[in-house]
Amino acid sequence: LEPGESVLDVGCGTGTLAIAAKRHVGPTGTVYGIDASPEMLARARKKARKAGVEVVFKNGVAQALPFPDAQFDAVLSTVMLHHLPRTARQECAREMRRVLKPGGRVLAVDFGAVEKKGFLAHFHRHGHVNLGDIIAILSEAGLSIGESGAVGIRNLQFVLAMAPSPPELTSAATNEPIP
Repeated sequence: LEPGESVLDVGCGTGTLAIAAKRHVGPTGTVYGIDASPEMLARARKKARKAGVEVVFKNGVAQALPFPDAQFDAVLSTVMLHHLPRTARQECAREMRRVLKPGGRVLAVDFGAVEKKGFLAHFHRHGHVNLGDIIAILSEAGLSIGESGAVGIRNLQFVLAMAPSPPELTSAATNEPIP
């Protein structure tokens, strides 16, 4: 993230990532967090006040983001997609694409599948999303996949994708870019 950018954290939970994003974009940048849980948002607002940063937290669902088209330079989604059924994930990806500015980025991080071994693994019921599925839904939404792979912590994986840039305008007379 760069100073002055606008960022959306989808499924922001208690706001930890949104607060960190605000520190990166600085006073000229804007950060919004959206979550379906009013209780999580209350905790996020309290954390942001305590941290002394201005983040706007809104109640809403990932499948119908309450923002205009092309508002954000970056959209973040961490450990949220596994909570949604496949159709809702696809709707969420289309919404993230819709609110991205041309050339904007999406970073999705979530749990991948793990091989369950041993007695305690039987009790582990955390959801997951296959990396290929995240890549597919972001691609289907019109985003270009830049990088993907393991985060290196537990079974977390990431996908970094980009919205298409606007076509470069050129002069018909010179075929040179128009500034």
